[in-house]
Amino acid sequence: MSSSDEGDKGGGPPEGGTPEGGPPEGGTPDELRRLSERLARLEAASGGPGGGVGTSGTAGAAPGAHHRALRNAAAVVLIVIASVLAMPAVLAVWAHDQVANTDRYVATVAPLAGNPAVQDAAANRIAGTVVAKADVPALVGQLSKAASEQGVPPRAADLIHRLGGPIEKGLTSLVREAAHRVVAGKQFATIWVAVNRAAHNAFEKALSGRGGGPLAIHGDQVTVDLAPAVEKVKQRLVDAGLDVAGRIPQVHTDFVVFDSPDLAKYKTWFRLLGLAGDWLPLITVVIAAIGVLLSTGRRRALIGAALGVVAAMLVLGVALAVFRTFYLDHLPTGVSSGAAAAVYDALVRFLREAVRAVGVLAAAVAIGAFLIGPSRVAVTLRTACRSGIVAVRGVAESAGFRAGPAERFTRRFRRPIGVAILLVAALVFAFWAHPTAMVVFWFVVVVLGAFGIREFLAPGPERGAGAGGGAAPGHGP
Repeated sequence: MSSSDEGDKGGGPPEGGTPEGGPPEGGTPDELRRLSERLARLEAASGGPGGGVGTSGTAGAAPGAHHRALRNAAAVVLIVIASVLAMPAVLAVWAHDQVANTDRYVATVAPLAGNPAVQDAAANRIAGTVVAKADVPALVGQLSKAASEQGVPPRAADLIHRLGGPIEKGLTSLVREAAHRVVAGKQFATIWVAVNRAAHNAFEKALSGRGGGPLAIHGDQVTVDLAPAVEKVKQRLVDAGLDVAGRIPQVHTDFVVFDSPDLAKYKTWFRLLGLAGDWLPLITVVIAAIGVLLSTGRRRALIGAALGVVAAMLVLGVALAVFRTFYLDHLPTGVSSGAAAAVYDALVRFLREAVRAVGVLAAAVAIGAFLIGPSRVAVTLRTACRSGIVAVRGVAESAGFRAGPAERFTRRFRRPIGVAILLVAALVFAFWAHPTAMVVFWFVVVVLGAFGIREFLAPGPERGAGAGGGAAPGHGP
């Protein structure tokens, strides 16, 4: 056996090298293998004598895992608290606005003047008051006496006296017709708005139990004084030839806008919600933000917080519908259910708009947080949008468009620009007075459009490498 054969069999390292021998030329795989083995030995030695990898490794990992579990548990608790607080926060803003904003309160109740059920209830109330104050029996007695004094036969005078009932019915019909004409005209709408605007300053007093002004609380009822409308009806009756109506003294008649045996309790909660209107929404947002930041999976925590708010708004919307049915089923005798339903719907109109707006905003946040994630659906959608924008950019460039410095600036500050878009949108939305669901929708459209412009000005790096100044072939990716 020649020395060369011996060297081939055992004197030299086998092809590819060994861990003990030096690496042959181009032996990068062997170096990686040796480094891997050496790293394994160091990890085994770090466990101390006896190779305590399993014991000490578990002991070292356990505190970290326990800490993460505590953080996630605390995050879940905070997110649940924020979701629950979202309901009273929306209620607090609504209650605060109804007390503190005169224009908003008038905008709430002004449409009631044109509601047929409210008009009928108001007309009946006004007509009943006018007829009661007109003292029809006394009027009939005066007519019978006057007839006797004028020489009318006694039987004819007595007949006039016996016709008191039909006369009263006819007069009542005449008054009711005049009242309906009043409440159906523009004058009543003007009176209604003026009364409610003047009453707004007294609204807070009424809710606190101090009363005052045309709007007041009597027992379990919230009422509005319709005295101006009564005066209009009296004038119409006088103009129609019924002079006796002019002798009716000035009267105040209350139109019931709310009636409940639990009114005292509602007053307390209403005042508390009004006080919380400025702070409770901010506290809710802060608690949710702390919960998201505390979580080890912040994107998933943000989705959970947003979905929690969506669920809270759904519960609040259902509660408003259920309470409406409960309220109408427990109206006292003599109160028009149609008018009561119209009043309830008007009072909670802005509350329903706020519930829809917050729900849509939370849903948009949840969808956005999902779409920036690593799921296949999210990646596919992002890729499709990016490809579409890149195609539009290609068409624009073929037509002569050049981004120039704008592309370099956008590419350099790509992430800060994205953060700025979201921050500006959040600040504008925060200071937007009473946004609706449609406002939220257009906010989302504008934000997506801003990100689309950013992508149009500075497409992804894969496009930049392949067009205009890309690396030469053979010089790496």
